[in-house]
Amino acid sequence: MDAIITLSQLYPAIFYCLVFFVSLMVGSFLNVVIYRLPIMMERSWQQEYESYFSDSGNDGISTASDKSTTPDEPFNLVKPDSTCPSCGHEIRAWENIPVISYLFLKGKCANCKVGISVRYPLVELFTAIACTFAAYQFGVTSQALWAVAFTYVLVALLFIDLDKMLLPDQLTLPLLWLGLLLSTQNIFVGTTDAIIGAAAGYLSLWSVYWLFKLVTGKEGMGYGDFKLLAALGAFTGWQGLPVIILLSSLVGAIAGILIMIIQNKGKSLAIPFGPYLAVAGWLTLLFKHEIITTYLDYVL
Repeated sequence: MDAIITLSQLYPAIFYCLVFFVSLMVGSFLNVVIYRLPIMMERSWQQEYESYFSDSGNDGISTASDKSTTPDEPFNLVKPDSTCPSCGHEIRAWENIPVISYLFLKGKCANCKVGISVRYPLVELFTAIACTFAAYQFGVTSQALWAVAFTYVLVALLFIDLDKMLLPDQLTLPLLWLGLLLSTQNIFVGTTDAIIGAAAGYLSLWSVYWLFKLVTGKEGMGYGDFKLLAALGAFTGWQGLPVIILLSSLVGAIAGILIMIIQNKGKSLAIPFGPYLAVAGWLTLLFKHEIITTYLDYVL
């Protein structure tokens, strides 16, 4: 990595262009992750359910009548190959070039001409722009590369939570451990700040969750939110947690009120909190010192 950074410092423009185009391709893969990972989890849960509740004899061996409803065909982040949801046309390599293929095909399937959601190229562009901005903010350093990886995971979590109100452990826990490991090299924060940030991040929302449940008898958020804030705390340190909580709560409250007004569903409407945490955590990693300094100057 040091060799890459040294070479990139000679040509920073090439470094940022490389980050942009690589992130476009990663954004295309993130579209797959966003769509398939929740389905993979649901199938895994279904298999566990069927295994646990299947009819068994006295010796604990399942009867021959047990049948799994999970398809035998492989379904993961690699297989099956991407196809058109309308006609099943297998998408060829030239049809899967990020953004360019969408524009060339005019947003339609090459076979059946049915429209393809504009969200796919938007996710690719969003990923590329966010990662390039993060890299530019940190300059040509190892911090920039890790900030880009951090952004990849947050993009996937953001859209999965928007779609399914789910923050998979397969993403939040590796992000948490990565933040703690990076702290041993003081990439963003030191080890002490990262450990306290992770613990305080988890326990703060965990406490709110149980207090809300004891008072109302309802669950106000999921455990995935605790783990995500713990991961963000590992990257930004405990000093970044107040900023993340303040930003996410403020934006979440405003967005929630607007959504309730627009959809006219009242207080019963469930709104995912993960996207607001993700955006607030990303902004805090990039601008923590500026935000804290500005706030203290304003208050004092």
